[in-house]
Amino acid sequence: MRPKELQCVVTFQTTTEAMAFEETARKEGLKGRIIPLPRAIASGCGLVWREDPLGRVSIEKLLKEHHLRYDSIYELVI
Repeated sequence: MRPKELQCVVTFQTTTEAMAFEETARKEGLKGRIIPLPRAIASGCGLVWREDPLGRVSIEKLLKEHHLRYDSIYELVI
């Protein structure tokens, strides 16, 4: 089992939003990945993007520049 550590998590209302974010994030070189929704949070979609917390600024910039839809951004230990 992987040790728990602080992560930045982006939630989405729909799977379509999550897939659009993943495609754009890959093109822009983000290192994170799509994972199942952690139990500690709630969202309309069962998928989230997980990234190192140091990448939060890059995530926020990507969301704004590409007008991507999302629900919330959390930092939590998972």
